[in-house]
Amino acid sequence: MVNSASVIKDIKNYADIENVPIINDKSLEHIKYLIKKYQIKNILEIGTAIGYSAIEMALVDSDINITTIERDEKRYLEAIKNIKKLNLEKRINLIYNDALNVQLGDKFDMIFIDAAKAQNIKFFEKFEKNLNDRGIIITDNIKFHGLVDSQDIKSKNLKSLVRKIRDYITYLKENSNYETEFIDIGDGLAISYKK
Repeated sequence: MVNSASVIKDIKNYADIENVPIINDKSLEHIKYLIKKYQIKNILEIGTAIGYSAIEMALVDSDINITTIERDEKRYLEAIKNIKKLNLEKRINLIYNDALNVQLGDKFDMIFIDAAKAQNIKFFEKFEKNLNDRGIIITDNIKFHGLVDSQDIKSKNLKSLVRKIRDYITYLKENSNYETEFIDIGDGLAISYKK
């Protein structure tokens, strides 16, 4: 029997050493709570990185299946290794591609957006057709290390990125097809419930 706790610890250490951004513990706990509460079985994740969040979500319940998309080859290959270590390859389907180039026919109870922040609106609009009725879309890093509330950003690139995240927040607030709540844990989560 594989010791999942030690594998997960190794994944977190690797993320730390290699500077791979992975989901904050508090945000992850909240997402796992929602998966249980709404009995979510099929999840689409945009932004696999090294597979940490997909593995954690899959371990909530043995009925959960996840499709996850990653465009960075090194991270994708690392994710494959991590998923195999826990024998989850039958339940976690990895796609190596830019999410904006991926066409999916499947339906999901939950979509988790945790990829290039500047593309959040595009990801939301592209994949919402894959969301089941009453499904939820969760977006991570809505506060972007506190910068979304900051007026004092020097870097031009960072300013542009923060503006895009703010535009996304406005987009969610004004999207009448969803009821979105913004949760101030971790780096900020937006949870959009399909009406």
